[in-house]
Amino acid sequence: MAVTHHAVLREVLAHPEVAKNACHFAALHDGTVPPGWPLTTFATVDGMTTADGADHRRLRGLVTKVFTPRRVAALRPRVVELTAGLLDGLPGAAAADGTVDLRRHFAYPLPMSVICELLGVDAALRDRLHELSNLIVGTTGTADEVQAANREITAVLGQVAEARRAGPGDDLTSALIAAQEEDGDRLSARELVGTLLLMIIAGHETTLNLITNAVRALCTGREQLELVRAGRATWDDVVEETLRHDSPVAHFPFRYPVRDLELGGTVVPRGTPMPASYSAAGRGPEAYGADADRFDVTRRPATRHLSFGHGPHYCLGAPLARLEATVALEALFTRYPALDLAVPDAELPPHQSFTGNSTHVLPVRLTG
Repeated sequence: MAVTHHAVLREVLAHPEVAKNACHFAALHDGTVPPGWPLTTFATVDGMTTADGADHRRLRGLVTKVFTPRRVAALRPRVVELTAGLLDGLPGAAAADGTVDLRRHFAYPLPMSVICELLGVDAALRDRLHELSNLIVGTTGTADEVQAANREITAVLGQVAEARRAGPGDDLTSALIAAQEEDGDRLSARELVGTLLLMIIAGHETTLNLITNAVRALCTGREQLELVRAGRATWDDVVEETLRHDSPVAHFPFRYPVRDLELGGTVVPRGTPMPASYSAAGRGPEAYGADADRFDVTRRPATRHLSFGHGPHYCLGAPLARLEATVALEALFTRYPALDLAVPDAELPPHQSFTGNSTHVLPVRLTG
């Protein structure tokens, strides 16, 4: 049962009787969900995304202690540097017809490089981690392939954690290992790997989709790009409107009512898995008016979008995603002001994912 209405989703995200721990997922424990179900690992991984109450506060507190606004702000020069390097390389990535897949050659490597450098993950592992992430959140792999991907990514991140234990560095994984609450509560080995898994997937897949979706919106609505160039809107406005209008996360599983709950006029039975449908909520006319389907960088909605969540599980990576996207978009359209789609928008294939919302490719011409 997906939650699509903005007001109901906002209520669900902060409701004290809606849990994230899969111990409340009734069908997972009564035999209804078959063995080998591809989403089992995603729903049961140890970490902040599946923790509630005091356990969630402990895990979030440990991450918050080291993933600080100051650490994120300090990344700006590196984000600018990486962005410039990728822009330099775009002409060389063009196919024979002059088109470049901007998703593959720009929107993907920027956030993946940033999150892996932040976590102390070797550059040689990045492409494989991306491939595994796509299998885990994708809809094209078989059950066996998804299970194998889960095992492999868990093993790889376990090796990253052990390497950082043996030789700590100036990275977030080392800081997480060293982080300790005043009462001595530490991340367990499984919780650490679960946290790294969350940060790798969410730390690059969502920003990849955000940059892709923003470029697509600006290319199909050139008048919106001109508003930014004329100073009537900012790149921050572009990012926020993209988050609302075309949320990088379509659905995020799962939340479970701990008792029968009436939500939006519907009684949801205890233990029913509810995906949070961020992309649907962002287009709700009840929240954003009759023109909610229109991309408008000058929009000043009274209702804030929910694309980074709401309540106790609000995304810790939101400042980093905003930083990467604003830097990337401004630099991209400054360097290549005539950049445009190389195919009609309607021909862009959707990204096949049960969480992500974007296109599978974004072919562009750098000179229009």
